Amino acid sequence: MEEEGEKQHQKLLQSSSYPYYWGYTPESEYYKQNQIKSTKSTFTTPRNLTLFTRSWLPNPTTPPRALIFMIHGYGNDISWTFQSTPIFLAQMGFACFSLDLQGHGHSQGLKAFVPSVDLVVQDCLSFFNSVKKDSNFFGLPCFLYGESMGGAISLLIHFADPKGFQGAILVAPMCKISDKVRPKWPIPQILTFLAKFFPTLPIVPTPDLLYKSVKVDHKKVIAQMNPLRYRGKPRLGTVVELLRVTDILSRKLCDVELPFIVLHGSADVVTDPEVSRELYEEARSDDKTIKVFDGMMHSLLFGETDENVEIVRNDILQWLNARCK
Repeated sequence: MEEEGEKQHQKLLQSSSYPYYWGYTPESEYYKQNQIKSTKSTFTTPRNLTLFTRSWLPNPTTPPRALIFMIHGYGNDISWTFQSTPIFLAQMGFACFSLDLQGHGHSQGLKAFVPSVDLVVQDCLSFFNSVKKDSNFFGLPCFLYGESMGGAISLLIHFADPKGFQGAILVAPMCKISDKVRPKWPIPQILTFLAKFFPTLPIVPTPDLLYKSVKVDHKKVIAQMNPLRYRGKPRLGTVVELLRVTDILSRKLCDVELPFIVLHGSADVVTDPEVSRELYEEARSDDKTIKVFDGMMHSLLFGETDENVEIVRNDILQWLNARCK
């Protein structure tokens, strides 16, 4: 088995690049094979920002069971491996919608520059609310789904619109910068000072998180092929903004009231599973679930072995099924 995996790894290394994370099959054909429908579009926010959006819908003969609004992580986008989860959920009868956040993927904005997470939250809410107005979806339950930074944004959306969603799926959420990786004094103070003058400067020293996120070697190669992935150092303004927001969020975990499932790998070194445990303990939600997967890393829904991805997917599906009867 390991020998087969190594052959696949070497073969991938020799290929220049796939046009899609699944290989060479054109998108329309791939969606047809998976018996789902998918669309691409743009959405203009109230602040006149043009954002790239996608939908993944069940087979047209299958009425959707619920709407899932999905938010990607820092430096990522919705057109590469992120798609694997909404494709799976659409096959299970869920209508999924997502957008490239400001400065990510095909959306407007300087690459990986997030000057205001509060504005990003409003962007997401504007788009999600526009989808809810579609007469095809009236009365359907609505869920948030967030990976990493997207998990933090999902909770901030809940605070901004407490009654707007029936639950949230939080995958390795970045609710707080772990004390294990948080820069020590006086680094945050220096970064904050410099960010006032040079917010877009990409100089914050961090290792490439892809290799700390994805466990399986040949999947590292596929993830690396993503033409839209941000490969530069984090920008000063983005880092300071994420430190600010996660500080606020870590103090507000006790204000979380919506139903949620939080999923984390015990071997995650990008976001801290202990913080997910804190969220589970402190949230005042009556309906809350936590799953910490032994030995799994940050990229739970792509970067693990296929068997592990299946385990995580099934836990998400069971949780949704129980709330969409």
